[in-house]
This record gives sequence, C-alpha cells and structure tokens, in this order.
Amino acid sequence: MKNQYRVNEQIHVREVRVVSDNGAEVMPTRKALDLARQQGQDLVEISPNAQPPVCRIIDYSKFLYQQKKRQKEMRQKQVKVETKEIRFGPQTDEHDYQFKLKHAQEFLEDGNKVRAYVFFHGRSILFKDQGEVLLLRFANDLEDYGKVEQMPKLEGKKMFIYLAPKKSGTVKQSQQKRDRLAAEAAAKAQADAKKEQDAKNNGLFANAKNGADALKKLAADNADKKEDKKKRFTFTGTGKIKRHHAYHSHILTKKTKKQKRNLDHQTLVDRTNLKQVRDLLCLR
Repeated sequence: MKNQYRVNEQIHVREVRVVSDNGAEVMPTRKALDLARQQGQDLVEISPNAQPPVCRIIDYSKFLYQQKKRQKEMRQKQVKVETKEIRFGPQTDEHDYQFKLKHAQEFLEDGNKVRAYVFFHGRSILFKDQGEVLLLRFANDLEDYGKVEQMPKLEGKKMFIYLAPKKSGTVKQSQQKRDRLAAEAAAKAQADAKKEQDAKNNGLFANAKNGADALKKLAADNADKKEDKKKRFTFTGTGKIKRHHAYHSHILTKKTKKQKRNLDHQTLVDRTNLKQVRDLLCLR
C-alpha cells in the first residue's frame, strides 16, 4: 500500500484538484506543493484517473493508517458465504426429509448457500426419476427462503441442486401458499377452541394424553362402585332401609362365631346416615 499512492514530487501532472474540509479547488501542482509545505504536511494523490487528478493535503503516514483501518473495517463487515451440503437417498423417509428441510431453512436464513444431492448407491441409480422429484419438492418447500441457482443435474452417482438465499426484505408468497396458510390457521383456531371447550368439560384430564379415555374409564369405575354400594341396601315392606355389614365376608378380618352370627343379620340404617344413603340410592 505504501507505493500505491504518489506523493509530493512524484506527482508530475500540470494541475490538480485539492480537496479539503472546506471544499475543492483546482490549482497548479507547484502551488499545491507549496501549500502542503507551509502546513508541514504532504500532497497525496488519491484519485489519479480523475481529470484533473484529485489530491489531498495530509500527513502521508496518517493517511496510510486511515486507509488500513478502513480496509480492516470493510473486511469485518463482509459476510462470508458458505455452501452447506445436504444429502438424501432416493427413498428418504418423511421424518428424515423434514429434519433436513429444517436445517436447510436455517442455512438459508443465515445467508449460506445450500447444495443438496441425492446419492444413488449401486442399483438405486434406477430410481433417478424419484431422486429428481425429491429435489424438486425440496426446492419448492424452500421457496420462501431461497431461489434455485441450478436445476437437478445428474453427475456420476449424484444428482445435485443448488439454492441461494433470498435477499432480506418482504418475502413474497404465492396465492396458493397464502390460501394454504390461511386454511391451516383456521383449522388451528378451531382445534384450539375445541380444546378449550373440552378443558372446561373434562377438567383435570383436558391436557393429558388420552385424557378423554381416562375420563370415561374413571366415570365407569365410579358407576361400578356406586352399583356395588347399592347392593348392600334393601328395602323393608314399611319403606325402611336395611344394610348389610361391610366386612361380612372379608377374609382378612378375624371374627368369632358370635360375631359372624350377628353379621348374618341386617340392621336398619341409622337416622344420622339416612340422608347419605338416600342420596346414594337417588331417592328423594
């Protein structure tokens, strides 16, 4: 860079355009050199191809430092574009395809290019049409993130397609894409509304997996228990309610012969428990 610019007596043209903070002025080269010496600085030619050449009065070492600093900043601002590879097989399953599609979206959003290819191993080269359809679907699913630089092309046992990122800005969507997104949003809103209604009806099991089945099973179990409880009660001819003893046949309960004889008989329901029993039997 040191020999890139002509300085002082190296400038051999008749006149130059001297630029400064106050503006620009065309003057003879000799006058510009005298002006630079008076200020204790150098006359640097910064644009030799202009008519007349453009010069600036500045300390040459300071000028070189500013140029190096500016170039360093420009290199830091430059985005390094990489090419990311994604490999498919001619019979890639749906889960694997969606997984790689997500990675391709991230690559394109980061400003990188994507080179996707289908590798045909052995006799799978017979499915090259299937591989081409796969790559075309891949490009179509990425239409909002990138553009196709090269259509699918077979090279040896590999079929390539190249995608480049779109420029940042508003992403244009086709009418078909907008209709599909609107339909998906409406379906999602309907599903959310149904889920909210089920949550109000089902309570605890609303958000659980197979919650509706669990709720039905719980209701059936409660009904069975209720029926079992009803079997413990009988009605007398006068309308009174008798109950069997709860532990009459419990094998783990130790009873004497006298206790067993007493348990063989039914007893009337106590008045304090009568209301609960009538509620259990759905009686008013």
